[in-house]
Amino acid sequence: MASTEPVFRIAPTTQRYDWGKKGRSAKVAQFAAASRLPSFTIDEAAPYAELWMGTHPTSPSHVLSTGEALSDYLARHPELIGRRVVEKFDAWNGNLPFLFKVLSIETALSIQSHPDKATAEKLHAQQPDIYKDPNHKPEMALAITPFRAMCGFRPLPSIATFLKNTPELTALVPESIRENFVSLSSSDNPTGPAEKASLEDVFTSVMTAEETVFKSQLDTLVKRYAADQVNPGEDNDVQELVLRLNSQFPGDIGVFCAFLLNYITLQPGEAIFLGAGEPHAYVSGECMECMANSDNVIRAGLTPKLRDIPNLVLGLTYTASPPTKHFVSPSPFSGSGASALYDPPAPEFSVVQVKIGPGNEEAHRPVDGPSIAIVTHGAGSVRWGEGEGGWLVVGLGDVFFIGAETGLTFIAGDEQELVMYRAFVEAD
Repeated sequence: MASTEPVFRIAPTTQRYDWGKKGRSAKVAQFAAASRLPSFTIDEAAPYAELWMGTHPTSPSHVLSTGEALSDYLARHPELIGRRVVEKFDAWNGNLPFLFKVLSIETALSIQSHPDKATAEKLHAQQPDIYKDPNHKPEMALAITPFRAMCGFRPLPSIATFLKNTPELTALVPESIRENFVSLSSSDNPTGPAEKASLEDVFTSVMTAEETVFKSQLDTLVKRYAADQVNPGEDNDVQELVLRLNSQFPGDIGVFCAFLLNYITLQPGEAIFLGAGEPHAYVSGECMECMANSDNVIRAGLTPKLRDIPNLVLGLTYTASPPTKHFVSPSPFSGSGASALYDPPAPEFSVVQVKIGPGNEEAHRPVDGPSIAIVTHGAGSVRWGEGEGGWLVVGLGDVFFIGAETGLTFIAGDEQELVMYRAFVEAD
């Protein structure tokens, strides 16, 4: 590999968190096994949760041909990040502004939120062993299989319905707080100061309920739902979610978030974005995930890890809305329609989904920042540069870096569709 070749393979890393899918049922394991990762073999008994592609110091990628840390290589060749991106994101040390992942989820992730930049800096200074970097973490999940998630607070009338019709939830919220919330639930200004304060009171009451109280109420709720006794105003989706979460985390206060957070199923190609202070939990399925270059998570339920309920409660936006508020609609990235751009309101990243039919090709314009791409189906090649230029053959699981200002042509093999996902950042 030439010292400044703009396109080259990188070695991602795998994470074996308990919530991951087991063995080769996980796309994380499938991609890692099919790629050129040295010494990787699938352990069928192990959970494979995440494939990381980027420069985060917790689990950084390396240049595949040399083993050098990607951040070290980029620090020596900042032109691959691009001058404008280096200056905007202070990337002189070779750290990319984004972190790209594949997630394979069997067991629900924790009820969580991510801090804004100021909060991340404060938490990192106070608890660097827990909050390991000073960066914020806006993130987007793009489904590659049917993908279930809780995302953001339900609309106020929906929560009010549960407060009135689900006695086990009612028992966790003091009467005065409950009555005030119900009176505001049909407000014409659902995100006004009074409405947000009332939603905060309800959520705080639930998440800080006495353990003896909420465990007794949860036991009653689970028995009722297991016997198919669903009250008017409740629904089958909530019943299914409560039983699923309690089977994975018996007696956990986080199960009650089924009544407070939107519950959705994304089909492949659908995406959601979670900004700072938005409560969420991924429940099952597989996705591409892209975020600012951070690993900061504030957890409050459905987890054996540290729960930081005070900081989570303090940092939420308390914006109640339908789940569509969080959806990211794709737009064309090229004239052919084979590439769809997902461009959430975060300056650190965008993602392109590329689907090219057998024997076809797709051109991508240069962007002024760096990219990371992964092949998730099929095989083909990548071409760049003038004349003969450069050429890279790619197949399932291959991960490659694309330098700034590099125009590309992706070419699918003759036998099957080529599918890739490309994360990138631009200065504008």
